[in-house]
This record gives sequence, C-alpha cells and structure tokens, in this order.
Amino acid sequence: MSLEEVRNKIDSIDQQLLRLLNERAELVHAVGEIKRKDDLDIYVPGREDKLLRKLAEINRAQNGRLTERAIRAIYREIMSAALALEDSLKIAYLGPTGSWTHQAAVNKFGHCVEYLAEASTEGVFGRVAAQTADYGVLPIEHSTEGAVHHTLDHLADSALQIYAEILWKADAAVMAQGPNSTITEIHGRAQMLAHCRPWLMQSFPRAQLIESESSGAAATLAAQNPAVAALGTPLSAELHDLRVIATSPREYATQTRFIILGRRSGPPSGNDNTMLMIHSKDRVGALMEVLQVFASRNVNVRQIENRPTTSGTQARFFLEISGHHSDATLRQAITALEVEGIAAQVKTLGSYPAPGWVEER
Repeated sequence: MSLEEVRNKIDSIDQQLLRLLNERAELVHAVGEIKRKDDLDIYVPGREDKLLRKLAEINRAQNGRLTERAIRAIYREIMSAALALEDSLKIAYLGPTGSWTHQAAVNKFGHCVEYLAEASTEGVFGRVAAQTADYGVLPIEHSTEGAVHHTLDHLADSALQIYAEILWKADAAVMAQGPNSTITEIHGRAQMLAHCRPWLMQSFPRAQLIESESSGAAATLAAQNPAVAALGTPLSAELHDLRVIATSPREYATQTRFIILGRRSGPPSGNDNTMLMIHSKDRVGALMEVLQVFASRNVNVRQIENRPTTSGTQARFFLEISGHHSDATLRQAITALEVEGIAAQVKTLGSYPAPGWVEER
C-alpha cells in the first residue's frame, strides 16, 4: 500500500470517528437531560472508572496497539468534552496556575472544562459552597510531607464533603527556554528541590538550586531568563511555553492524594472508602475503644490522623474506613459510637470510590 493510500484510509477512518463521536455526544446529552430532571450529579466518578476499566479490557482482548494509559488519556478528553457540553463544569483548585493540584485536576477532568485557581484552601471551599464552582480539587496527603492538615481542618468545619479522590504519582520536570548547557539556576518549591536534590546535582552540576514560593513562580522566572530552569509540572511547562529538558527518574516520583470536594458524598460504587471525623474524650484508651467498635463489626480502618481541638478535654481523630456511609454495617458502627458514649461527635466527611488507578503524567 502506498503512502497516499494509507493517508486516504486514515482520512476515511477520521471521518467515521468524528461521526461516531458526535453520535456519542448526542447520547450523552440525553443522559444529561435525564440527570437534570432527576437532580442527579453530572459527574459520577464510579461510573467513569468502570468505563475506563472496561475499555482497557476490551483493548487488551483485541490486542490493540494502544496502551492502557493511552486509552485512558483519549477517553478522558472525550468525557471532558461531554461534561463541558452538559453543564459548563467549573473546577476550583489550589493554585497557582500550573501547580501540582492544577495538573492533577486536568488529568482527572480533561482540558475541556473550566478551571478556577484559588490562592488558598479557604478559597476553594468558598467557591464550592457558593456554587460558583461545581467541584474543588485539594491535596490531602503527600508521600513526602504527610497529611495536609489545612484540608482536614476545613472538612471538619464545613458542610461540604469528599465526592471523589485522585491518587497521583508523578515525575518532576525541569523546564527551560534553552538546552541544559545554558542553565545556571534551577528554581522550585523547597520540598521538591530537597526531594530531587541528588538527581539535580548530578544532572546539572553547574546549576544553583534556588527556592521559590511556587512551581508556577519558578516557571514564570524561567520564561523570562534563558539561564534559569524551573522544577515543576509538565502542565506548567506547557502554560509558560517552556521545553521539558529533563524528567526525574522513577525513584524520585512523588505520590499525592487529592480530594474532589463536592456538596454531597459520591454515590455508592461497590468499592468505596469513607472519611469520618470523631470527637472522643481525651483519655487513655480512647482511640482503642473507637477502633474496637469497627473491628468487632469487621469494618476495616484504613488510615488514622489526629488533630488538636480547641478543647483540652477532647481528642479529634480522622479515620478512613472501607465502605460507603450508607452501608448497614458502617451505619451500625457509627450509631454504636454515639449510643455507647465512646464518641461525643461523629461526622461523615464523605464517601468516595476507592482509586483503582494511579494517575500519572
């Protein structure tokens, strides 16, 4: 087959793809009309994950040349376009533009929805509460820095809930205008510079490592000075018209959990986690009593964080539990905590699908 014949065949396939994509968009629009009528959420993370898994399985069964990561990336943008058509979806995130949170949000929702950068955790909560954003994206745990207490504390005081989560594993990118040989300074967030220092010193021995208030600020500086490079996200390089000149080795990858903040919990997906805040008396064995209530009902407590309270007589625990808050066993455990006087307060901070895929970029 000649080159021209191959290209003509590709053109024909592209026409078919466009026709099918528009047919799919019409069906998605019909689904959106039904959801609006029944006051259902347009974005359903459990449904999204099941669809992506199914597509990956079909691709494997067909011995497709595309990788699972490629299939997910393609359909992420197809679903992003559908969400944008249905509801002009707005996503608030902890900025600045090009931050790791922004990168994670785009990787989850695609490029077709509207993104709103906020300078603080309070700003993201405020946007979602005021309904000027449909969802918010915030970090809740870093592999190198631990729990993000600002997010936990705001969840404790807010009526908003965790709707979904993103488990994100990413490599750091060094970006600049020109080649490696011209770089005399590398700017980036203090934590990321410290994490990547051995690799950066080996790869850029003549460059000085300089702390910046954010990866976005570092990228802005790199865009202004050809001798400066920035350490940050590939998205930041794209937004600042910079070239990615190096990517950190896999051993320097960082893993972060982000929450998708909504005005209610996610619906049951069959494989969920629930975040609870529990106030109990600050006494010996208090946490053990709480855990025993769940253990006696065969409920798995996946993670525990504790935070101080304004009262010196109470302890505050954040527990991530396997299961959805509507599950009968979990409801019984929560009731037992309150009825038996083990907890002064139990607040559900949200139920959300357990992440079955580590998002990477």
